Amino acid sequence: MPLTGRRTLTQYLIEQRRRFPEASGDFNALILDVAMACKAIAREVAFGALGDVLGNHAAEAGGSVNVQGEAQKKLDVLSNDYFLRITEWGGHLAGMASEELEAPHQIPPQHPRGKYLLAFDPLDGSSNIDVNVSVGSIFSVLRAPTPDGLDVTEADFLQPGTQQVAAGYALYGPTTMLVLTVGNGVAGFTLNPNLGEFMLTHPDLTVPEDTQEFAINASNSRFWEAPVKRYVDECLAGKTGPRGKDFNMRWIASMVAEAHRILMRGGVFLYPRDTKDASKPGRLRLLYEANPIGFIMEQAGGRASTGRASVLAVKPESLHQRVGLVFGSRNEVERIERYHAEPLQKALDNPLFRERSLFRA
Repeated sequence: MPLTGRRTLTQYLIEQRRRFPEASGDFNALILDVAMACKAIAREVAFGALGDVLGNHAAEAGGSVNVQGEAQKKLDVLSNDYFLRITEWGGHLAGMASEELEAPHQIPPQHPRGKYLLAFDPLDGSSNIDVNVSVGSIFSVLRAPTPDGLDVTEADFLQPGTQQVAAGYALYGPTTMLVLTVGNGVAGFTLNPNLGEFMLTHPDLTVPEDTQEFAINASNSRFWEAPVKRYVDECLAGKTGPRGKDFNMRWIASMVAEAHRILMRGGVFLYPRDTKDASKPGRLRLLYEANPIGFIMEQAGGRASTGRASVLAVKPESLHQRVGLVFGSRNEVERIERYHAEPLQKALDNPLFRERSLFRA
């Protein structure tokens, strides 16, 4: 045991590897490379304006956008570069996919190639950077279908979330934390800045089955589907409503921060499919946002859903596919699924959806 009395991330991974004596060690090395990238990003985030990393990325004439059509922050670009450069050289990866890149990233020819794929959102919630609110990184590890040295294709990444080997996120807040699942529960590690090591501080994270907190962007209420309106109105009705208890509503605009709060004390997060933009059947990206967070939630005893069924069962159709997402305390997520499964007329007959609804259509 280290002098601190806590295990390091390296020690934790070694203990997990002992369950699989035939393992080569490549997986552990990959996770440690990802952790190194997160440490580098944490350092840049901590310097903020002192490091000249705030604001939009100025590509030549003025600003740049990613494949999503979103304005890139300086830290978006820098974080993406850290993930690529720190993980591409070790011989553990066959290729990578990122929110910031239109096509898969190929491993440079001078580096050996491995048997894993890495999909990541290098800086989730980057719109919060300039106001010093918590942000994070999200990652997912898959097995490469054809580890034969050929260039990876988009199709190689189109695996359902049930095929993930590992998933995790880093939270850059008052402390930097790494939350990880390798398919055997969820563990949380806190970065010790004196040692430069992630130390195991939360060995068995679990999501309570019940909650009195929900998180949703209420400004989109006019675009919500009837089951979502029903659920939110019932929560807002409080003790005198059909739920018989008061709820608190949260919204941080950083999914990593929302997920972390739910892991710590329960809750439910909703970014559902809506009618705001018919070309986008959801806001969040399936492969490198919804699937890794969903895997973590399921491993912690919670549930992650499209609102209708398990998000981990969705077969991806494209690299940057969007999806509606609801995750958190199991009983609340399953309630939302039931509301979607009920006939529409039953939901509309609910008095909460007549003219006096708290959120009128």
